[in-house]
Amino acid sequence: MNIFRINTTAFEEEDFFLLTDLSEEQVKQVITPMVLAEREGEGYYDNDELTNALVEAYPDALVDYYTEFDTITI
Repeated sequence: MNIFRINTTAFEEEDFFLLTDLSEEQVKQVITPMVLAEREGEGYYDNDELTNALVEAYPDALVDYYTEFDTITI
């Protein structure tokens, strides 16, 4: 199981965390073309679309994203 912090922009508030059994390479292989296309003005994506693309590419994988985590205070 992996937790990746996905950073696709210069704005930290747009980062999200991906819980998945995919490898870093598998994640990059799917989302990098989407990010590069938007940077070249040829597309648009949001975090939902990036996650959905991963689910579509790997339908049997665990893919879930979070923008923040709950805090447990003890």
